[in-house]
Amino acid sequence: MKLGARASIPKVSGKARKVLEEALSLAPGERADVAASLLESLDEQEDADVEEAWAGEVERRIREVETGVVKMIPWSEARLRLRQRLDGSKKA
Repeated sequence: MKLGARASIPKVSGKARKVLEEALSLAPGERADVAASLLESLDEQEDADVEEAWAGEVERRIREVETGVVKMIPWSEARLRLRQRLDGSKKA
C-alpha cells in the first residue's frame, strides 16, 4: 500500500516515515495488530483513579445482580430493545 494523503504524517523523522511505509505494506490483519499495539503503548500511563473507579463499578453491578436489584435479560431481548430504541430515535 502506498503512503497516501490519509496516511501521511507531517513533520516526522525519516525513521518514522520508513516505519509507516513498512507498516502499510503489511496485510490488513497485521496492520491492525501493529496499530493496536501502538495505541496500547500510548495508554501505558493509565490513571489509577480510573482503574479504581471501574473496579468499584463492576463490584456494584455484580452486587445488584446478586441481590436482585436488577433483573438480567437474555441477549436476544436486550438486542431487540436496543433496536427498538434506535429505530425510535431515527424517527424523532
